[in-house]
Amino acid sequence: MNVLFLCTGNSARSQMAEAFLRHYSSETCNVYSAGLKPSQVGPYTIRVMEEPGFDITGHHAKSVRDFLGGSNFAYVITVCAKAEEDCPSTFPGRPTKLAWSVEDPAALRGSDAAKLEKFRVVGDQIGARVQGWTS
Repeated sequence: MNVLFLCTGNSARSQMAEAFLRHYSSETCNVYSAGLKPSQVGPYTIRVMEEPGFDITGHHAKSVRDFLGGSNFAYVITVCAKAEEDCPSTFPGRPTKLAWSVEDPAALRGSDAAKLEKFRVVGDQIGARVQGWTS
């Protein structure tokens, strides 16, 4: 089963979701993530995902356009409201679309400690959501 997590920048939430789902269902799912306007995987994302043992240092932001003509997805899961609103409707295979809108941790303005904590909270939310979805 192919699953695509979609976000705006593919820099945090969708990368976290991809890592968690790979962990929880590596035997049953091919997992991907992409962004509507990809940027780069953020340092807080990498740091927070290292804490539970996920090495995503090799991940890079990908464009949703890279996936529109290829793989048939069983699920396309948006993890932000903007991605849900602007999600392309032309994926091959007519995937089931799910919306898991999660607050953007990169939008927080504040100290490094406050930002890091926000990324942890969002990572925990996404991890719990993915684990619940796979149970």
